[in-house]
Amino acid sequence: MSDIYAEKPWLKNYDPHVPPNLEYEEKTFAEKFRETVEKYPDKTCLIYMGKMISYREVDRLSNQLAAYLIKNGLNPGEVVGMHMPNIPAHYIGVVAVQKAGGVSTGLSPLLTPHEMEHQLNDSKTKFIMTVDVLFEKIAEVADKASFETVIVSEIADFLPGVKRVLGKMLKKIPTAEVRPLPGKKVVRFMEAIKGMPADPVLVKRSMDDLIFLMYTGGTTGPSKGAMLTQRSYMNNRLQTLTWLDLKPEEVALSAFPLFHIAGLALGGFSLTNGATIICVPNPRDAHFIIECAKKYKPTIIVNVPTVFYELMKNPEFKELDFSGIKFCLSAAAPFPPESIGELESVIGPNRFIELYGMTETSPVTCCNPRYGKKKPGSIGMPISDTEFKLVDPETGQLAPQGQPGEIAVRGPQLMKGYYEKPEETANAIRDGWMYTGDVAYMDEDGYFYIVDRVKDMVNVSGFKVFTRELDDILVKHPDVDLAASIGVPDPDRPGSERVAAFIILKPGVEKSDAKKEEILKYLRDTVAPYKVPKVIEFVDQLPTSGVGKILKRELREMVKDKTIK
Repeated sequence: MSDIYAEKPWLKNYDPHVPPNLEYEEKTFAEKFRETVEKYPDKTCLIYMGKMISYREVDRLSNQLAAYLIKNGLNPGEVVGMHMPNIPAHYIGVVAVQKAGGVSTGLSPLLTPHEMEHQLNDSKTKFIMTVDVLFEKIAEVADKASFETVIVSEIADFLPGVKRVLGKMLKKIPTAEVRPLPGKKVVRFMEAIKGMPADPVLVKRSMDDLIFLMYTGGTTGPSKGAMLTQRSYMNNRLQTLTWLDLKPEEVALSAFPLFHIAGLALGGFSLTNGATIICVPNPRDAHFIIECAKKYKPTIIVNVPTVFYELMKNPEFKELDFSGIKFCLSAAAPFPPESIGELESVIGPNRFIELYGMTETSPVTCCNPRYGKKKPGSIGMPISDTEFKLVDPETGQLAPQGQPGEIAVRGPQLMKGYYEKPEETANAIRDGWMYTGDVAYMDEDGYFYIVDRVKDMVNVSGFKVFTRELDDILVKHPDVDLAASIGVPDPDRPGSERVAAFIILKPGVEKSDAKKEEILKYLRDTVAPYKVPKVIEFVDQLPTSGVGKILKRELREMVKDKTIK
């Protein structure tokens, strides 16, 4: 059988401005940031609640913070945990850690104490940057983790004096107590940088040194730290900026948190390209996002699908002037194809782009073209210097064109490996190919379509059910708002599974057995009998990650101890 993937059918559909291969610079993040500051010193880097912070100011503040980190014992290659929303201190912190020669790791506020303790100890985090309203999350694991120093910012930091004082006094800006921690140093962010020299700091790092240690979800056990190098991340920066034709004049609006790889990519790529970033501290505050869009006129909007859903429910979003928008981009979770038309009816035709990536690939590997044909439901095609192949997870053979297989990816953006986990690394990266755990098929034009996770596929008496496909069909029912289906053990057939579907109904639709039967009839008329769920559960919400991705592993935990009949 010929290797259709080696023929790279996607190349013929590249936008004219995108070459198949790129020339990469040997410049670290900190070196590229310094170059950007020299080009655009007075340009606005961050917009935060009405406050404009220039590249020159971010440079000065990050020099002061980097000097503090070094003075207080941060050595090259040591880890700083970033445990903050998207406030200026977080962006400044990302830059400062790089200037000081450190490695940063994102700490999600949604981590349980057990998960937080694991990540801090596994990564050997030495410093933590947090915010006062999240301080207790760190405090509750302080006696079980070996970090030395906590730097605490406030939501009100960097706001004008009157706005800061009145906001806190009138409780419009949340604050929380910060207390001493036995055996740890606790210092306020503004106190830490006060009096520190603003002279340039640039600890020499090589392209093979680590830049970020980002932890994956840990679906089969404790989360693992993906080791991203200066080279892998900066290579992906050039790949992404080239593919999306992003310019220094962009104004980016995104609710993706910086502690997640998608937010770190958008933030870091923008900081080293001269773009302006609108800070969104609360990704669930749709009104705030809409007001920012109205006031600051972003050229690109990047979000997870659930944020776009919330925005589309709001009449104010539909009334915005989108004439200056170049595109809206969705990532980190599948975007239902039937919702794309609704979004483009608001933002304009051919302005929605869906892409695909993962923590281990720094993160972007596959994307719909910026200007060319975008296919609804597709993640697009591999970007420059990136190869995909689809492999049958059971036989190891290449999947024929149009047939599903596990995505294996190869390119200059691949991680170095999992931190201190050689066996896990060897299992994921084989002969230079990263096996992603995602199942997809490729059409005749070289566009790829995700159908499931390998772990989420349901085996019904030997027949494969792709839950992503079933979820997309379910949300086409007029009464279904969101759906997530999983496999549960079949008590009558050991080794086989049954399909269970969790459904959020649209507002005003009553939960009832009659409604379940109506949905089941719709499915019987639409899909093969083995794909029809044996169980339908109506729920008010689905478990989601910090960026809004539905966590099917938590659904499986919910039903593990229940007998499914």
